[in-house]
Amino acid sequence: MSRNVVIITGASSGMGMEFALQLDAHLRKTDEIWLIARRKERLEHLASKMRNKTRILAMDVTKEAQIERLADTLVDKDMIVKMLVNCAGFGIIGDFSQMTVEEQLSMVRTNCEALTHITHTCIPFMRKNSRIINLASSASFMPQPGFAVYAATKAYVNSFSLALREELKGKGIYVTSVCPGPVDTAFFDIAESEGNGTLAIKKIFMADPVNVVRKALRDSCHKKAKSVYSLPMQSFEVLCKVIPHGIILPLVRFIKE
Repeated sequence: MSRNVVIITGASSGMGMEFALQLDAHLRKTDEIWLIARRKERLEHLASKMRNKTRILAMDVTKEAQIERLADTLVDKDMIVKMLVNCAGFGIIGDFSQMTVEEQLSMVRTNCEALTHITHTCIPFMRKNSRIINLASSASFMPQPGFAVYAATKAYVNSFSLALREELKGKGIYVTSVCPGPVDTAFFDIAESEGNGTLAIKKIFMADPVNVVRKALRDSCHKKAKSVYSLPMQSFEVLCKVIPHGIILPLVRFIKE
């Protein structure tokens, strides 16, 4: 007999961990929650705090063979994916020409390729009323000098999510793109690893991950295409649609410098 599963990538910290905790607290019709990240010990610590049955899959989502292992496990355990939450991802602040190509490509592999691969792997195991939540960012609203590759990867996630939503709507599978502004997680510890400070204005609008995830889950339940937390970020999205990027980009670069 098939069982229901919720799959969360990037579950060892930050937004992924918060999604796991909140889903664990509120889910009633899920047999298992699968936690995916590279750091097994952190996943074990998280699982010890959860009341639902969990399965730890310590894996690197950028490795094709390991995603194939995920597919094999879904088949072996006869699972139905009720929800997929793609949170695995990272960003590094710095000018493109001053960073190594491996750093840039690693962002693309994790934020874009891995998310795409895992989503494609899970869709065949989804049924009517299954849901996908993809963590994009308000950085997807416009190009961002000094954060060029990261913003581009999140623009991909947002565009992909909205298009996929239309493709899957007829099957009753709903996709929500989550586009928060800066969130108070360990994200910026990695983002600032090159020694480039965060744009000060971003820290002014730093949000609590608990509130961001709560809204994202609520918006997903309401089958919304996009979840944008806070009035400032909602206003920023409108601004980016109304004012040409050619006007905004020099201002962003000027403020940063």
